[in-house]
Amino acid sequence: METILDIKIKRANKVYYAGEMFSGPIQVLTSSIEIVKPGKFPSGKTEISFEFPLHVKGNKVLYETYHGVFVNIQYTLWCDLKRSLLTKDLTKICEFIIHSTPQKGKSTPSPVDFTITPETLQNVKERASLPKFLIRGHLNSTNCVITHPLTGELVVEYSEAAIKNTELHLVRVETCGCVEGYARNATEIQNIQIADGDVCRSLSVPIYIIFPRLFTCPTLETTNFEVEFEVNIVVLLHDDHFITENFPLKLCGI
Repeated sequence: METILDIKIKRANKVYYAGEMFSGPIQVLTSSIEIVKPGKFPSGKTEISFEFPLHVKGNKVLYETYHGVFVNIQYTLWCDLKRSLLTKDLTKICEFIIHSTPQKGKSTPSPVDFTITPETLQNVKERASLPKFLIRGHLNSTNCVITHPLTGELVVEYSEAAIKNTELHLVRVETCGCVEGYARNATEIQNIQIADGDVCRSLSVPIYIIFPRLFTCPTLETTNFEVEFEVNIVVLLHDDHFITENFPLKLCGI
């Protein structure tokens, strides 16, 4: 039987907050006596416990775990097992998740009412060729607690063209510093269909988005990079016209 090195984090979900104690055992499973510097492990499973606080020195902070395209914030525990000269050393890497420290007080809601017509659309070259439509709605808040859903409603009051599809696009906007300056890139995280086909006029269509935790984080603005978020309401007409309205979001911790 080969020797197996494993890291067992004490919490099953591997989620911790800054300032908490991070602990667990390192396990070595072997069927023979392995020489390990500076000592030896007997055959069978051996555990070595570890424990340390999750904090950084000075004014630095532990940002929340975030898996992006151009910005990645990840935390890993790395364990090396040194063995005899003729036996290959073992390495085990285990990722754990950091969530932002809960904030004191409640975030202030920032509701947004919107009206979408051909006249309100931006970056439209041939506005006169667009069919007439009127779409109203609201978002209950664009200042969002990351553990709570983004909610609201959309109502199609009028549309000359039949509607094919209505979607919500959750987008992350990453800004990174480089030699030439700053590069800003937007990528889609989530695409949710909220209505299929030509919805009834004056019918309230609910808006409901749950933020995926590993692909979102509290809005970040640092010296070297920024991570921001926005939601797009996208309505596709049967004549292949796209109607898109963009709303910046500010995400905050619990």
